[in-house]
Amino acid sequence: MKKTGLILLTALSIAACNSQSEKKTAEPAAENKSDSGWVSLFDGKTLTGWHNYGKTTVGEAWKVADGTLYLDTTKKAGWQTAQGGDIVSADEYDNFDLKLEWKIAPGGNSGIIYYVHEDTTKYKYVWQTGPEMQVLDNDLHSDGKIPKHRAGDLYDLISCKTETVKKPGEWNEAEIIAKDGKLDYYLNGTNVVSTTLWDDAWKKLVAGSKFKEWPDFGTYKKGHIALQDHGNTVWYRNIRIKKL
Repeated sequence: MKKTGLILLTALSIAACNSQSEKKTAEPAAENKSDSGWVSLFDGKTLTGWHNYGKTTVGEAWKVADGTLYLDTTKKAGWQTAQGGDIVSADEYDNFDLKLEWKIAPGGNSGIIYYVHEDTTKYKYVWQTGPEMQVLDNDLHSDGKIPKHRAGDLYDLISCKTETVKKPGEWNEAEIIAKDGKLDYYLNGTNVVSTTLWDDAWKKLVAGSKFKEWPDFGTYKKGHIALQDHGNTVWYRNIRIKKL
């Protein structure tokens, strides 16, 4: 009886120690997440947290490999990719700091779009509501010859103050900060665009752009993040966001 009791007591002591150890391991992780405020939008392994605009799943042309989310453009469908299409985040954001890395294939075009209002009964494409940070090969794509259409530009609205984009096939670090109407773009650590959303000057910018055809463009103050399928191969990684 004594031996059995000793074994039982030892087992209970080990279980208690393990339980305390697990609690101590879990608590710092929760604190770190709270301190940073950053949330990953791409886990590097799956497409969890994304879906095609207006749908519930992601097209097969969007793939994951080597920690990157990329668009396989082997099969075309007009100016986009067969079984591709624009993808959007599961959640919507108002004030945010978005960071990610991208690289584009030679001659390629894509875009990072935000404040997307997902209503396919009114809007066929994400860019009919959401402003865009252009992703482009400036030298080989035809848009590179158009002011306000180059990499890092607030597409069709404001050109970069300075161009810091890297060559096709090289990773670029992009950041979009939107807070209470103040908008800033950073490309490879440099502030390339700074403006104010939704004021009279903004409305004038939109009225002088291609987006004047869509009256709700750039008016929503909360929406999804989108990655654009423009029919060219593009890679994204380290996609993360912080609510401000």
